[in-house]
Amino acid sequence: MDSENKWYTVVISDEAMQMLVSHARFLAQVSEHAAMRLIEAFQVNAKSLEQFPERNQWLVDPLIPSGKYRKLLLEKRYLLVYQIKEKTVYLDAVVDTRQNYGWLL
Repeated sequence: MDSENKWYTVVISDEAMQMLVSHARFLAQVSEHAAMRLIEAFQVNAKSLEQFPERNQWLVDPLIPSGKYRKLLLEKRYLLVYQIKEKTVYLDAVVDTRQNYGWLL
């Protein structure tokens, strides 16, 4: 099997990047180390979506169409919310699971 066929392009939305910055800024008020860990984990996990993004679970919520978004847990409290269209992964949001993120959906 040709390994080139397994690679996806990852596109990070401006909104997702702004959400990451907001979460990191909030964390930095308590611990700069925690904020840096979040940013590093984001970079590693976003890059990991280049291969096998289907490995993660579907985001299940009655407000969104079934099978639209997948989720990837990041640093125990954050979700990377993304969708796959053909050979492109669209990373749409970074949400704190401790907050109500129903507005996003």
